[in-house]
Amino acid sequence: MEQEIINTIYTIVDIETTGGKFNEEKITEIAIFKIQNDGKVTKFHKLINPKKKIQPFVEKLTGINNQMLKNEPTFIEIANEINEFTNDSIFVAHNVNFDFRVLSKEFSRIGLNFKRKLLCTIEVSKKVFPNENSYSLGKLVKSLGIGISNRHRADGDAEATLHLFNKLRSNLNIEELNKFIRKI
Repeated sequence: MEQEIINTIYTIVDIETTGGKFNEEKITEIAIFKIQNDGKVTKFHKLINPKKKIQPFVEKLTGINNQMLKNEPTFIEIANEINEFTNDSIFVAHNVNFDFRVLSKEFSRIGLNFKRKLLCTIEVSKKVFPNENSYSLGKLVKSLGIGISNRHRADGDAEATLHLFNKLRSNLNIEELNKFIRKI
């Protein structure tokens, strides 16, 4: 058991979407930070052409519009890269249910099954920092002294989540952290 824990690879993921009805959202941007066994961090970041109109409130929030995505790859064109980059890792996100649901839905649309072990930084934060007023990413990282740039963009939010995750890991032993990992 101890060996398996030591060899754990984490991928910290954040996505931006078109917005819209539940399970009809399409990804417009994805950022993934991979923490290797040796502590080395690598980054994957792509804008994605959703081939679907972005909701106006999302465009205003993120600054991402259809014009800037028209020449970007579609999801099917980068799906294998995402799958390989996150393979054999624990999928970590702030509100992991959202990011994983949307990403796995994109994979299912192209006929691929995307399964990962999941860890939610909101759930872990509530255990490690029980007295916070808010567990929204922006308010939580500010309260903890973690800088966040490029807010509401996948790369900025994923980087802030990476720093949050590292802070959470430094406050828990491995057995405590593993209690938060869910299998799909």
